[in-house]
Amino acid sequence: MNEAFMKERPVLPLLASMALPTMISMLVNSLYNIVDSYFVAQISEDAMTALSLVFPLQNFINAVAIGFGVGISAVIALHLGAGNPEKAGAAATHGAVLSGLHGIVLAVGCIAVIPSFLGMFTQSEQVLAYGLEYARIVFSFAPIITFCLAYEKIFQAIGSMNTTMLCLMCGCVLNILLDPLLIFGYGPFPALGIAGAAIATAIGQTANLALYLVIFCLRRPASVWFAPSQLRPDREVDCQLYAIGIPAALNMALSSLLVSALNAILAVYGELYILVLGSYYKLQTFLYLPANGVIQGMRPLIGYNYGAREHRRVRQIYTLTLAMTGSIMLFGTIICLLCPGWLIGLFATSPAAIQAGQTALRIISAGFLISAVSVTSSGALEGIGKGLPSLCISLLRYVVLIIPAAFLFSRLWGPAGVWCAFGATEWLAAGASILICKRTVLRPAPVLETASTKEE
Repeated sequence: MNEAFMKERPVLPLLASMALPTMISMLVNSLYNIVDSYFVAQISEDAMTALSLVFPLQNFINAVAIGFGVGISAVIALHLGAGNPEKAGAAATHGAVLSGLHGIVLAVGCIAVIPSFLGMFTQSEQVLAYGLEYARIVFSFAPIITFCLAYEKIFQAIGSMNTTMLCLMCGCVLNILLDPLLIFGYGPFPALGIAGAAIATAIGQTANLALYLVIFCLRRPASVWFAPSQLRPDREVDCQLYAIGIPAALNMALSSLLVSALNAILAVYGELYILVLGSYYKLQTFLYLPANGVIQGMRPLIGYNYGAREHRRVRQIYTLTLAMTGSIMLFGTIICLLCPGWLIGLFATSPAAIQAGQTALRIISAGFLISAVSVTSSGALEGIGKGLPSLCISLLRYVVLIIPAAFLFSRLWGPAGVWCAFGATEWLAAGASILICKRTVLRPAPVLETASTKEE
């Protein structure tokens, strides 16, 4: 497959063609998240609270899988841009194998800690029972998740966005169809309750991986094809994968730390606010996942052009991506201001929870638009292999600024203070992101070693 189109086609139509498939697949993925939570909420508010408490560990598994996948994609794109397909193939091979190992470790670890983890936030026996039942099934499929996301990032690295769209959409649609059947027991299906939601998720993920394997074996993208010779130890490639993958994984895992910290702060005011926070995080996927789809389309482009030293195109790609993510966030702000009660009503039934959720959405949405700067900057930095600066931005957004602000503001204004911390953090983090990008993304790239430079 010839990836030179990534530095030859005009930037705007190229970015649109790369981003649109991932945006569509992310929209379907976000729809799955909302539908899944909606059906769980129909069981009871205790079930939805349990889902909210399991979310940080579930997100941690996804963070490790996606973060290391970002490393795989970035390393492949950088080597392809520098004209070294052999190293790109080695990155794909090592990345897939290491991803499978990560999944096994995550499954064992998360199943072991989930009882004590849930006990930190609730004493309700029913919430604990729901949480354990759901988590043990979902966490058992962690190796499927990590392996699947490795293949997703391999295809994205070579610009095959339609493949990732097809696979992700098939898995999500299957999950959406199975949710009501397995949760409530229609037709020949047994009523499994919250366990049915977990099983539907696991089946959807397995179908997603199976489709990737079939397509990969049939298409055999030459630039990243697996070969036994590529399984030999390659310290340089492994170091590159982890140098980008670890910061990227931490970037995403920090949101799990944030949710856990906010749950602890809000628990003082009652489990109702934990339900509201969990509902917000389900709703915000409908914005941040499509925005992430745009960024996924950007990463291979910006990495390839950075490796090829096409500095002007790198700046254009960054600017256009920022405009696209900003448009998505502006749309989300308008929706949250116009109909917050209806949105929260998807996951809560009590008037108190809906009222609290309306207040939360109106306050938090003030930071949506400006958050596009930090989100785009982090994605661009990861795409060009600058994992540590990207991590610095995420640390500001998820730990350094927001957790102390949420604690302090909650002492002044109660739960509303926690919601205020979101917007204040996004504005400060955006300023730091602009400064970091001016010193990294928008500066000339170093010369990467290529096959031709080796010969010279």
